Amino acid sequence: MRKGGADARAWQLLDVLADGEFHSGEVLANRLGVSRASIFNALSGIADYGVALQRVRGRGYRLNRPWQRLDHREIEYWLGDGAAQFRLEILPQAGSSNALLLQRAINEGAPSASVLAVELQTAGRGRMGRAWHSGLGSALTFSLLWRFDCGLNGLSGLSLAVGVAIARVLDEIGAQDVRLKWPNDVLAGQGKMGGVLIEAQGDMLGPSAVVIGVGLNCTLPDRLARQIGQPASALDEVCPAMPARNRLLAALLLELAHVLRQFAQGGFAPFRDEWEQYHAYQDKQIGLHMPDGSTVNGLARGVGDNGELCLETAQGVRRFNSGEVIGQVKRKAGDEAAD
Repeated sequence: MRKGGADARAWQLLDVLADGEFHSGEVLANRLGVSRASIFNALSGIADYGVALQRVRGRGYRLNRPWQRLDHREIEYWLGDGAAQFRLEILPQAGSSNALLLQRAINEGAPSASVLAVELQTAGRGRMGRAWHSGLGSALTFSLLWRFDCGLNGLSGLSLAVGVAIARVLDEIGAQDVRLKWPNDVLAGQGKMGGVLIEAQGDMLGPSAVVIGVGLNCTLPDRLARQIGQPASALDEVCPAMPARNRLLAALLLELAHVLRQFAQGGFAPFRDEWEQYHAYQDKQIGLHMPDGSTVNGLARGVGDNGELCLETAQGVRRFNSGEVIGQVKRKAGDEAAD
């Protein structure tokens, strides 16, 4: 893991404390080659990282909850023969992995399959400008750069195909009741467990560079749940055995690469039926909040070959490329759609 910036010492200490055991101030000071006062100062703002620190006289410091660090060598181990195709970098902290990787794609010509994983995002973003909240070790947040020969007009439905890749991996690790919400949310348990943010740069005719941001809740501490402000869930709530973050990241990267190559050949259409099997609101009455502030109600009849949402209304089946699904709504007499 690369260290740098004003918080470098705090991150060094977090690496040592990741095991959840007590470490005395003297041992920590000797290990880092600094004074015990420097250790105390570096740990004074550790709550900003979303972790709770115990201080016990005579025993030292420990984290209330150990955290699994992302480790380059371990991820490469789980990638196996597929490791060579990715250029992986792990940062302890960044504003937004998507913004940083897109900048590298545009300004530095970063190659396809570049991966930027961040332990703690301070300005993580979701769809429609929303904030993505996470704490240290409580989420898996990463971005993957993929270059397509096609233009931006050939990328319709890409976020849905990415959702299928994520759902496949979650199924493989035993996650229960994984569902997808159009166009880019992953649901399980009591609410949203993850999401996808896609940002692209290029021409309509091609080529194009696409940054795919993925965020998945691994755990959901109370403090984090309060920040999110909507029904949410985490992997440890829906998995019989919580997967290691390094192994999970490797599995997601391998499946994403497989899906993205298939998407480059045939677009979203080959994934349509599978996406509908995961669709949380398939054949249910929903509301779709439109960009102009209006709401369209109808029966969700899946998606088209380009990923557009299909709603059955009184005017027939209508297709939408934008909007926010506001969830299942109760049927009323005279509603637009009928079974």
